[in-house]
Amino acid sequence: MSQTRAYIELHIAVFLWGFTAILGDLIQLSALALVWWRVLITSISVLFLLRNGLNLKRLSRRSIAQFAFVGVLTALHWVTFYGAIKLSNASITLVCMATCAFFTSLIEPLIMRKKMVWTEILIGFLIVPGMVLIVQNVEAKMHLGIVVGLSSSLLAAVFSTLNKKWIDNAEPLPITFIEMTSAWLFLSAVLPLFFHAEPNAVLLPSAKDFAMLLVLSLLCTTLTWVLVLRAMKNLSAFTSNLTVNLEPVYGIFLAWLLLGDQKELSPGFYWGVSMILVVVFAYPFLKKRYSKNPPAEKQA
Repeated sequence: MSQTRAYIELHIAVFLWGFTAILGDLIQLSALALVWWRVLITSISVLFLLRNGLNLKRLSRRSIAQFAFVGVLTALHWVTFYGAIKLSNASITLVCMATCAFFTSLIEPLIMRKKMVWTEILIGFLIVPGMVLIVQNVEAKMHLGIVVGLSSSLLAAVFSTLNKKWIDNAEPLPITFIEMTSAWLFLSAVLPLFFHAEPNAVLLPSAKDFAMLLVLSLLCTTLTWVLVLRAMKNLSAFTSNLTVNLEPVYGIFLAWLLLGDQKELSPGFYWGVSMILVVVFAYPFLKKRYSKNPPAEKQA
């Protein structure tokens, strides 16, 4: 695959990721029920993509347990992500997710047992003024959504770092199947407690919601995973990270276009967003500048 095609495929994946928040806002299910369906449909679709079986026999019990744990963290990340959308709106949640790079700069050295890069941490702290401006310019009832959204971003930093640490132990498809299946099993165990606490909540979606769940699971999860996997084999980490940073931009634009989020938000909110996005896009450039051995682009 050429670099141009890889770059296009990565952009398509990131653009589709922008729809995850939109669909989460439109689907009339609780965050827990929504994610339960998402991981179920995704795990079934990944099962059909496996050509030579699961190859689970090649994995040690420890590896299976590790990826199952990551699956639980992924489930918690998605539940808090969609919970934040229900508590605030899609735009606010996407801005919270833009802090993931900062959380990763703190967590990755601890998990990977390497030195902290203080330049990255300093860059991450530059996000704080933007978040303060956002909090000051949204209604108080949305503040809980911001807290939950930041928790989702923290969970994303943790599970992505653990995946990076353990992914060499197996092929990506079996890993994804294990993670999605363990996420579904975990949420299935939690559902009775949830419905006991929320007796009016429903699990079965309407026909319209189920159609959107299929789009969310098959296009915005399974397909994007395949596209990202293919693209990253032909692009440098720098190019990949820079492109992935477009997700909140696409998502906020789609929320503005399709959901009318701008009606709930003041100009001060968008000033805060602009400050955060400047830091997010500057992050890979500064990281490359201060890296001793910046990654080179792979040749097709």
